[in-house]
This record gives sequence, structure tokens and C-alpha cells, in this order.
Amino acid sequence: MERQPNNPLHGQTLEMILEHLVDRYGWEELGNRIAINCFIIDPSIKSSLVFLRKTSWARKKVEDLYLESIS
Repeated sequence: MERQPNNPLHGQTLEMILEHLVDRYGWEELGNRIAINCFIIDPSIKSSLVFLRKTSWARKKVEDLYLESIS
């Protein structure tokens, strides 16, 4: 596996990122920060992962919030 020292997302799965954000903010605050239904209406890790894997713009917002939360 190629090392990517300048890529903070390297080695982080989408599930790990989402779990970090839920632990840090909770579903309600996550839905306030990123207004997508999978965070607002009956949220779960599983349903959110399905949506985020199919929706690149939403995944980008989640990744950006993750990067902001760890800096």
C-alpha cells in the first residue's frame, strides 16, 4: 500500500469518518451542519453509508467536516 503522508483521509474508511462525526456531534448537530435526510430522518450509520457511497457531493461535505473536526 502506498503511503500518503499529506492525505489526512488516507487509511480512514467512510464508516470510521461517520462514526467519528456522530460521536463528536451527535445526529442532530450533524443534520444541522450537513442538511441531508439520512442525518435528519431516522438516522443510522448503515443507511447513511448507503447514501454517502452513492452521492459524491454529500460524501465530500462529510469528509470536509471530518477534516475540520480533527484540525
